[in-house]
Amino acid sequence: MTLIKSISGIRGTIGGSPDDGLNPLAIVKFVAAYATFIRKNTKVTSNKIVVGRDARISGPMVKQIVLGTLTGMGFDVVDIDLATTPTTELAVAMEGACGGIILTASHNPKQWNALKLLNERGEFLDAAEGAEVLAIAADESFEFADVDHLGKVIVDNSYKQKHIESVLKLNLVDVEAIKAANFRVAIDCVNSVGGIVLPDLLSALGVKEIFKLHCAPHGNFSHNPEPLPENLTEISELMPHAKADVGFVVDPDVDRLAIICENGEMFGEEYTLVAVSDYVLSHTPGNTVSNLSSSRALRDVTRAHGCEYNAAAVGEVNVVAKMKATNAVIGGEGNGGVIYPASHYGRDALVGIALFLTHLAKKKMKTSELRASYPPYFISKQKVQLTPEIDVDAILRKVKEKFTQYDITDIDGVKIDFPDKWVHLRKSNTEPIIRIYSEAHTMQEADELGGELIQIIRDMCK
Repeated sequence: MTLIKSISGIRGTIGGSPDDGLNPLAIVKFVAAYATFIRKNTKVTSNKIVVGRDARISGPMVKQIVLGTLTGMGFDVVDIDLATTPTTELAVAMEGACGGIILTASHNPKQWNALKLLNERGEFLDAAEGAEVLAIAADESFEFADVDHLGKVIVDNSYKQKHIESVLKLNLVDVEAIKAANFRVAIDCVNSVGGIVLPDLLSALGVKEIFKLHCAPHGNFSHNPEPLPENLTEISELMPHAKADVGFVVDPDVDRLAIICENGEMFGEEYTLVAVSDYVLSHTPGNTVSNLSSSRALRDVTRAHGCEYNAAAVGEVNVVAKMKATNAVIGGEGNGGVIYPASHYGRDALVGIALFLTHLAKKKMKTSELRASYPPYFISKQKVQLTPEIDVDAILRKVKEKFTQYDITDIDGVKIDFPDKWVHLRKSNTEPIIRIYSEAHTMQEADELGGELIQIIRDMCK
């Protein structure tokens, strides 16, 4: 069993002993700590906290414990039940709530679940806030409400529709253009909450023919739920048979969006944000942001529009902070995460789908043709295993010193920008590993660049 406590939330496998796994005792402790943090820090007086969940098998059990703990801490809980992560984020703002908890382990397999913690803006807690929650949990410095001050549960199933309506109202979403294109769309929702929202979204956007894979939200994921090419063979094979124009795949909590071309080939998760940004920048020029491990293609497209690109440390909260600091009009992460501030500061596959379909309709291209119009890059993801006694930070410093003649970014590990490629080294927070992401114009070049850095690191360790 596994329990991982981090500033971004608490995740673990279901079951186990009190200190080993995401079990009822652990859930109570961390939810009570979060409620104590919110009570101390919020400026909102509504006394509400929103709770939403993905369709994991453990979801109902975890939700009941979370609801009981929050009401036991004196908060009223708006229970929106089955809801995407971006839906829950929007619900916090729409409710004027003090915060929110999303019960999802994102792309992890079915034995995992997690508590993702939101502030009063419906955004993830930052590092300092997350650390404060963990400290409260460690000290168990929380106190439950007496009988006269218990909270209540308010069930509200309207937020799926409110989310869809908010997407339709975005200025750059053109429902008439999508409707006129007569798109045939295939979707794979991996038996989670995407299955209850994507068909309704597509219908509202004017898509009449929808080919559904794994849309029953029972939580027995039909395949590995991370939307990577090796896990998407079924929809890839479906595309030419169904004569679908485009395919969309989401992870269990619907904040990541992978796109499939009409010929069954991957559009590429890295290029979800690139394509959507191209469309947004063509109508609303401005800055863009992605994390250091995302494709250089976003930088290239941004500069082609005469705008400025900035990189952030890895992690959604870091990307959002950089977007706010640079007043970016679009941003996100290369894993298919689109953050569009005109909607809200959170990765949102619904927003991504609506903007992409509008872009595709206006371009009057096949999906594969649109993909071919962007700069060709390939990313290699490798890692080097180290012994626990090796000083990983010292290794990264030596690598930085070795490549001083190139552009170096060290806000999150070490990223080396060569004229036609880059490599990014980050240490793992949980094990003696350096993760090595490299990008070049061919996969062979990207693999070789990563391999060169691995050999350099191993030589340094001798």
